[in-house]
Amino acid sequence: MPRRSWLPIPCTSHFSLANIPFGIITTAFSASPRPAVAIGEHALDLAAFTSNNGFSELDSIHPYLAVFSQPTLNAFAALGRPMHQEVRRYLQSVFADDTPYPHILKRQKHLQEKSLYLLKDVTTHLPLQIGGYTDFYAGRNHAYNVGVLFRGPNNALQPNYTHIPVGYHGRASSVVVSGTSIRRPWGQILENPAAETKNPIFTPSRRLDMELELAAFVCRPNQMGEPIPIARAEESLFGMVLMNDWSARDIQAWEYVPLGPFNSKNFATSISAWVVLIDALEPFLVEGLKNETELQQYLREPRRENVYNIKLEVDLITGSGTATTIARTNSRNLLFSFSQMLAHHSSTGCPMQVGDLLGSGTISGTEAGTHGSMLEQSANGKSTVKLNGGEERTFFEDHDVVSIRGWAGDEEGDLVGFGRAPVRVSWRKRNWKWKWERNDSAMRPCPTIPPCAIHIVH
Repeated sequence: MPRRSWLPIPCTSHFSLANIPFGIITTAFSASPRPAVAIGEHALDLAAFTSNNGFSELDSIHPYLAVFSQPTLNAFAALGRPMHQEVRRYLQSVFADDTPYPHILKRQKHLQEKSLYLLKDVTTHLPLQIGGYTDFYAGRNHAYNVGVLFRGPNNALQPNYTHIPVGYHGRASSVVVSGTSIRRPWGQILENPAAETKNPIFTPSRRLDMELELAAFVCRPNQMGEPIPIARAEESLFGMVLMNDWSARDIQAWEYVPLGPFNSKNFATSISAWVVLIDALEPFLVEGLKNETELQQYLREPRRENVYNIKLEVDLITGSGTATTIARTNSRNLLFSFSQMLAHHSSTGCPMQVGDLLGSGTISGTEAGTHGSMLEQSANGKSTVKLNGGEERTFFEDHDVVSIRGWAGDEEGDLVGFGRAPVRVSWRKRNWKWKWERNDSAMRPCPTIPPCAIHIVH
């Protein structure tokens, strides 16, 4: 039976009392970014909550209350997993219908007015300052599907694939919070890859794609030269977000030999706004894909249940407003866990920092309708994805909206999910600037070539 709250929470909410995810918000009342938690249809402003003695009954956090007035969650994350657990449990008890602390918020109408905002009235921001971003390739089904497309079924997976969590370093500066518009990237592509003479052209990508992923934030640094042991790797993980690692497949095809993807990946990576703590996801640990390879000792985990049972869905909304669910899958379709990714990443002695982001790689199932990229769904452009309303896609077109959602649990009233951040974004041409209505950002395209926008929602 789900634990009840005195604050009305819709039974289908991803932000149930079992969740308590953390994020960064601004409001009409204050333009200063500050920490908050999502609960039902509301956000609790932790800066206001703290300044009004909201944590008076949690002694352990008193020396660190300044973390709730910071513009990112880095300082709070750096306090470590035990403190994250205490703060989350305390906030759960504050919101519980049978709260032992009714004097903190339940009976404090004045503090409710100062600290509780409807989610629709807050603006969310990137939750942590990201120093380093690494994207792995742990979705075996995706790796196999793509390998079949380019190398055939006999050589679909590289010999190293089941031995190590394969990954590459991404671009941290282009990681943005969901709801932020992205500009279709320009790059060199081959119009006719089969031509004997390879003459690329410079043009907007014609094969803009998504990659459905989860990502984890690091909360504990290690010294350079000191690997993170697998048995302690989970202690170094703060929480999870949904991630879409945007990909320009035609640019990637021309540039990736010999060093791998570069401009085809560096233009945008979108993550959801609310960080679901590792402790909230712990009840949903399950076994992932079976790995027949005997792993090196440094990658062997003490338990078999090492990935999360998170349902994932992707909607594509066209410029006409017609929505189609184009993928349904589950995060248990991973060959390696985030603990294994972190242990491998640091096995050389690579120093990890608080706020570093680790992407899972594209998560796909084995059947039609479970693929986490358009590359798989369209067989690299050879077939089309049928949409409601009669439209078709091979890759994303201008003004498409991609909406990712994910949640754990089956019982209504007890769901643990990542929520959504729907934003209407439009381009406005003014003095050769293209201004986003959301965020104070502008692009300066070549005046002779109009840019292309892809609208995203998580």
